[in-house]
Formats: sequence, C-alpha cells, structure tokens
Amino acid sequence: MARTAEKRGKDETAAAEKKVKATGKPAGGARGGITAPVTPSDDLAEIVGKKDLPRSDVVKKVWDYIKKHDLQDAKDRRQINGDDKLQKIFGKKSVSMFEMNKHLSAHLTAKKD
Repeated sequence: MARTAEKRGKDETAAAEKKVKATGKPAGGARGGITAPVTPSDDLAEIVGKKDLPRSDVVKKVWDYIKKHDLQDAKDRRQINGDDKLQKIFGKKSVSMFEMNKHLSAHLTAKKD
C-alpha cells in the first residue's frame, strides 16, 4: 500500500535526523551555489549592506538600486549606466545586464565556516 505524503515526510525527517546524529554534520539541502552566503566587498557593501547574504539577494538588491536610481539606459534597457558607486564595481561607465554578474562576483567572497 502506498504511503501518504505525511508519512513520507515523517520518514524523510527521521532519516535526516538519524544521519545528523551519526555524522555530526548538518543535513544537506540547498546550502551551496546561489543560496550560499557571501561577503560583499566594501564598495559593494555601500549598495547591498555589510552583512553576509546569498548571491541571489545581492543581485536582487543591486537591481533594486539600479531601478531606484533609474540607471538603465533609456534606449537600450539591457545596458546599465553606472553612477559613482556602480562604476567602482563595474570598472567602467556602462555594462550590459548580462555581464553584470561577472563584475559582481569579483566583489563577493565565499563565507568561511
């Protein structure tokens, strides 16, 4: 007979708790990649704040800043015209939205455990 979703959930939770007790390490899950906490550089912290954030939140806050200060090019919305703060991060006046993440990654360091 098939297990209910509730029973499956309880079984998976019990298995995860057993694994944590056996290994002494926290249970796995979405802890790496875009959800892993990163530390922004001082220049980037002027825009996103000083505390550690997931990379996805950093990108979201940069986009909020861009939209708040109307920094997208009027003719080509894919281009971002940097103000003084963004020029420190980008290293130039204008970048495309597709290369923005490359410039952001240079200002992010992985959090050390």
